[in-house]
Amino acid sequence: MAPAHDEEFSDSDDEILPEMEASVWLGFPDEAIEDVAETKDAAVSRIGGHPAFLPSSEPSVSSSQCKNCSSPMELLAQMYCPFPESAMDRALYFWGCARAKCQGKDGSVRAWRGLRYNEKQAAKLKQRMARKQAKEKARLKAEAAKKAAAPKGNPFSMQNAAANPNPFGFGDQVFGQAPAPPDVAEEDGGEESDAESDDSEASEESLSVALASTMISESPWLSSPSYPPIYLASELEHLPAPKKTKLPPGVQVMDPDEVGTGKDATWDLEAYENSIDMDNIFERFVKRVGYEPEQCIRYSLNGIPLPFSSDKVFETLFPAPPLPNLPVTKPDFKVIRTPKRIYTPSVVPPCPVCQSKRVFECQLMPNLINILRTTADQPSSNITDEERRNAVQAALKDRDSDEKRGMEWGTCMVFTCQKDCSLKEGGLDAKETWKEEFVLVQWDS
Repeated sequence: MAPAHDEEFSDSDDEILPEMEASVWLGFPDEAIEDVAETKDAAVSRIGGHPAFLPSSEPSVSSSQCKNCSSPMELLAQMYCPFPESAMDRALYFWGCARAKCQGKDGSVRAWRGLRYNEKQAAKLKQRMARKQAKEKARLKAEAAKKAAAPKGNPFSMQNAAANPNPFGFGDQVFGQAPAPPDVAEEDGGEESDAESDDSEASEESLSVALASTMISESPWLSSPSYPPIYLASELEHLPAPKKTKLPPGVQVMDPDEVGTGKDATWDLEAYENSIDMDNIFERFVKRVGYEPEQCIRYSLNGIPLPFSSDKVFETLFPAPPLPNLPVTKPDFKVIRTPKRIYTPSVVPPCPVCQSKRVFECQLMPNLINILRTTADQPSSNITDEERRNAVQAALKDRDSDEKRGMEWGTCMVFTCQKDCSLKEGGLDAKETWKEEFVLVQWDS
């Protein structure tokens, strides 16, 4: 979310305010992955490379096929992103077709969701829930004991007025909840911290070992086309606070980059912007991305995507409400404020398995294309002679053919099942899941 502007200004407002954080995680390219074990670990997020699957039985290679040319596509990125308070290990996989004839067509970018039940994580969550319930039970017991020991009588009497001032006042005296006694709170806190410490010591090793064994060594996926793998790093998006400017009294400025969150999120489009022959949506996209130009992925679960341009996808996700009716008399004198565009993802189909709605989770950014193109031109130094020979032959084959290669999308928005369902046919729970999710692409054209 963009930083909010203050409505008041002072003589000291000319300085730049400290940096502000937004609730969006950004993915950046890191070093090349040289360790073979890391490429087989599904908990290692990456750009390019071959997929490391969570389900123990590998999915069909057809999952990566372009729906237009039916050719296998390269893996663009893989992210390990389990839901909070979930017993399922979870990863997202993105494939894209680089053939020129497939650009601008649906099905040339595909996203899949892989889940696998983690017994150790389930046990930790069960213990955590038990501790939480025990703590709540102790709190209710202490509250009942305190209430039973409280003096009873006429609250309006002078005697009780000094002991219990303002019985109908707001605050902890009437509506507040009594805290647990110090000995109970300290005991529960100590138990929880010890358990969490034990969890953190064993979680990394057990997760890495478990996930590293899921990729079969003799897999058809290893012969599929791929880009050299590099690590995908992440950090919270940082937005600099806007510089405040002194304005004449009564003058207000609307920030064109102000984006809300949740169901009431809006895009304010000023009237003068609509009269200029330019794509102001693209301009605000460039401005927002310009703060962190190396970003390859934007992640904001149940958030709002950052549209690339004012195309059909934008018009569908951010529909413009109808203008108010003009009065019959003197319509030219009526001031009409430009309506706000409200994020309304009604075009996104529900999950075909559980029928719950899909929510925005992440989007692929244009710099991802640049990173993949660069890594493809500079193959890793640790590949075998046979792999290098095959790469050269593939490059010569592409050169001999008149077909150009290169992805031309501006951004790819990925929408996933809100419930993160793991169901078999018939609605039964499954310990492993491999499901395709919904992708909306804004093309760079």
